Amino acid sequence: MAFYHPTTDFSTKGKVLVVPVVSVANVAQLAADLLIASLSLDRVGIFDPRNLVPVVGAREDGLPGVTTPLELFGRDNVNIAVIQQRSPALKSSKQDFVDSLLEFIRTSGASAVLIIGGVDMSNRTDPQMLTPTCQIIPSGTPALTSGPLAALTALPIPVYTSPVPQFLHSDEEKTVIPFIPGGGLSRRILSSIPDTWQIPTACLLQYVMEGDNREDAQLMAAVVSKVLQIEVPRWKQPSSWNHGLFGTPHDQTLYG
Repeated sequence: MAFYHPTTDFSTKGKVLVVPVVSVANVAQLAADLLIASLSLDRVGIFDPRNLVPVVGAREDGLPGVTTPLELFGRDNVNIAVIQQRSPALKSSKQDFVDSLLEFIRTSGASAVLIIGGVDMSNRTDPQMLTPTCQIIPSGTPALTSGPLAALTALPIPVYTSPVPQFLHSDEEKTVIPFIPGGGLSRRILSSIPDTWQIPTACLLQYVMEGDNREDAQLMAAVVSKVLQIEVPRWKQPSSWNHGLFGTPHDQTLYG
């Protein structure tokens, strides 16, 4: 069974793929929502959800059909395409999901990949408190000095280092991709990128805590737009955010 099923005539060739990882505070999914709504991206395909926690719901703005766990959004005259993931991978299927995702990216014709995710804010060193955003460049990726991710090399975004020492086999052999508290599959995805990888790839991480994370999401979306040099005249929240995104308001009569 194919992993990707297009729902309209759309090509990812030459586009930058933005891939949010289900992680702390769902900040990456919320940032993806903002990018999709603000750039008026349409759903152009869905992915086989067998490796993800089942979920289904209504589509944005009453569009026909249903929302599925993993979908692709894009538009012909916009040079990015956004994957939106709405549920995490099943515990027994994490690597299968990562392998399928990377194979889709490898064969997509994308010009670059930007992975975005959250990091637990309570797990930081003192220097990491100076900035909310950091980056990881996997060792197998081509140089970013030219191409769609070149701006990342000029922006003041520090390289992420883990506050928790992690080792592969011994104290002398540290992992290439550091441990990411609350990062979901971010580390697994980056660690699974082979040395023969031909697509420029980077990962943006943002320190967050669980709560009303709309402002965090807008910050992450703004950083993505800076890295990809996308003009966004006005950030637009999807209409679904107005329907109990962080719970319905309390009845104010409770407080006299």
